[in-house]
Amino acid sequence: MTQNTERLPAYSLFAALLAAAGLPIYIHAPKFYVDEYGVSLAALGAVLFGLRLLDVVQDPLLGKLSERLRDHRSTAVAVGCAVIAVAMFGLFAIPPLLPPLIWFGLTLTLVFSAFSFLTINFYAQGVMKGTQMSGQGHLRLARWRESGALLGVCAAAVAPVALAALFSAPFAGFAFGFCILAVAAAVAMRSEWSTVGLAPASGFGVVLKDPLARRLLLIALINAAPVAVSSTLFLFFVESRLAMPGFEGPLLLLFFLSAAVAAPFWSKLAERIGPKDVLILAMILAICAFGLTLTLGPGDWVLFAIICVASGATLGADLTLLPAIFANRMARISPSAAEGFGLWSFVSKLTLAFAAVSLLPLLERAGFESGAAANNSAEALGLLAFLYAAVPCGLKLIAIALLAMTNLREV
Repeated sequence: MTQNTERLPAYSLFAALLAAAGLPIYIHAPKFYVDEYGVSLAALGAVLFGLRLLDVVQDPLLGKLSERLRDHRSTAVAVGCAVIAVAMFGLFAIPPLLPPLIWFGLTLTLVFSAFSFLTINFYAQGVMKGTQMSGQGHLRLARWRESGALLGVCAAAVAPVALAALFSAPFAGFAFGFCILAVAAAVAMRSEWSTVGLAPASGFGVVLKDPLARRLLLIALINAAPVAVSSTLFLFFVESRLAMPGFEGPLLLLFFLSAAVAAPFWSKLAERIGPKDVLILAMILAICAFGLTLTLGPGDWVLFAIICVASGATLGADLTLLPAIFANRMARISPSAAEGFGLWSFVSKLTLAFAAVSLLPLLERAGFESGAAANNSAEALGLLAFLYAAVPCGLKLIAIALLAMTNLREV
């Protein structure tokens, strides 16, 4: 095994840390603050949207900061890991020291800021790593990185539910476990933050002026939206539409575990026939699988489990191939990559803002109430099903059209 590849498990572990601080927080945090502190869905949606507006300015600036600190990247990343661990502990393990909504916003601001900074550094480092590797290095690195990320999502998605069977404060246990993971990931990657031979910063202009880079960012934005929508509503859908409280954890695990298992398959297939064709195939399969969710009602958890397996498997292609394609493009036009992945981080999280600010208030206005004992009307449950299933399928169709019209020969 060469020197360039023997450290790839460290990339998997660090990706697991970032993944645990990303999507699962959108799944767990709103419902936790609704159930534990009685905060309204609309208020939480407004706070989440405000945080994403912060990212409009913050993520590109964090990309700049990453470049400024490139010669001290190891120290900067260690500080980022410490911030995200402390903030996660404050979010879930400490009773709010301020009014719950303010505490929610404050701790999430720290979580997401550290998350953005660490993600930008991690993916920028990955561009250099993939370039140094033989063969299709970016796809091989993506296979390790995104498999680790998906396993991290699996663990973070199911951990609070699993810990509920053992502890009276499962989210505190989750936060403590996250802190341990942060330390382990920082230690594993400490020797990887080298910038020797890295090209100087090229600025945002190079990325934004490149037609293919702009198109890839747009595809990333549209294609991430279905996952943002379904993730935001997943717990509510299982609990209220399927009327299966307590099944959320196993079904989430099934979904993300399917993605983790399938990710290496999609990557290897892309090496053989090309990432564009593989992505389009996966997107079509995702629509076919997820569209069936519209037909489900109370008690249909077996059918939903099958849909989780199928749609989760297709997610593995999205999360593995798109970042690899973008990284390959950055290696050609902006090798330092920090600014490019600052923009990538921004568009990825903007989809979660869309989901929070639009879907949660819509549900609340329709009279939807969270909780297994809530008596929701047929109209409210119908809207929940429509938003959860139909909206993602429509967005996926747009992403397919954009990708089909994109020439990836330059990548």
